[in-house]
Amino acid sequence: MTNRLKRRIMLTAFIFISPVLVYNIIFRIAPIFVSLYLSFTKFSGFGSAKLIGLVNYSRIFGDTQFWSAVLRTLQFSVEVLPLNMLLSLLLALLVNTGLKGMSVFRAIYYLPVVTPMVAASMIWLWLYDPQIGILNFLLSLFNIPPQNFLRSPATAMHSIVAMRVWRGAGWNMLIYLAGLQGISRNLYEAAAIDGASAFKRFLKITLPLLRPVHIYVLIVGLISTLQSFTEMYVMTSGGPLESTTTVGLLIYRAAFDYMDMGYASAMSFILGLIIMTLSVVSFTWRREKEVAE
Repeated sequence: MTNRLKRRIMLTAFIFISPVLVYNIIFRIAPIFVSLYLSFTKFSGFGSAKLIGLVNYSRIFGDTQFWSAVLRTLQFSVEVLPLNMLLSLLLALLVNTGLKGMSVFRAIYYLPVVTPMVAASMIWLWLYDPQIGILNFLLSLFNIPPQNFLRSPATAMHSIVAMRVWRGAGWNMLIYLAGLQGISRNLYEAAAIDGASAFKRFLKITLPLLRPVHIYVLIVGLISTLQSFTEMYVMTSGGPLESTTTVGLLIYRAAFDYMDMGYASAMSFILGLIIMTLSVVSFTWRREKEVAE
C-alpha cells in the first residue's frame, strides 16, 4: 500500500468520524474545562465571572447540606445496585432458558430502558398516588390504609429505589445474557455427568465465570446512580424534608435556583472525584478478590 493511498484512507476515515469528534469536543470536552474554570469564580450566569480562587471548594467542606446529600446519594446507590444486579441476573437466567417465546419477554423486560426517565418517573408518580394510585388500590384489597409513599421521609427514597431498579434491570439483563451465552455448554455438560445439581452448576460455573460482568455492571451502575437527578426532581423535588435530595439535585439548585454557577461547578468536580474514587476502589477490590481466589 502506497503512502498516498494510506493518506487517502486516513482522510476518508477522519471525514466520517469528524461529526462525532466535533460533537464531543463542543458538548462534552469543552464544557468540562469551562466548568473547571467556573469552579474558581463567582458567576451568576450573567455578566463576567470573577476569579475567587479556592473559595468555592473551601465552602463545600463546611457545607453540611452538601455532605448530607452525599450520604443520601450513597444510600441510593447502595440500595439500588444489589437489587438491580440480582433482578437482572434472574431475568437473564430466565431468558437464557431458550424456551419458545422468550424473545418476546426479552423485549418486554427491556421496554423500561427505552422509556425516558421523566416519563418513567411520571408513571411511578401516578402509581404511588395516595388517592388514585394502583398500589394503594391493591393495598385496600387487603384492608391496608393508603400509604404516602413519596410524602413520608421513611419511604420516599425506598420508593424511588424501586422505580430505578425497575427501569434499569432490562439493560443489565442484556449484559448478563451476553455473559451467560459466552459460557461454553461443555462445562455444564461435564459437570452434569459428574453428578452436579443445577444449583451447584450455577454456583461453581455460572457465578465465577460472570465475574467480569459483575464488575462492569457494578462500576457502570455506581457511576449512574451517583449522578441521579431526574427521578428525584420529578417525583419528590428533593423532599420530603430533604430526604431525597441527592448531590445532582443540589447542584441543579445551586446553578439554576440560586444562580451560583461557580459553587455548582465546584460541587460537580467534588462529585466527580467521589465517583472516580469509588469506581477505582470497587474495581481494585473485585480484582484483588479474583486474584486471591
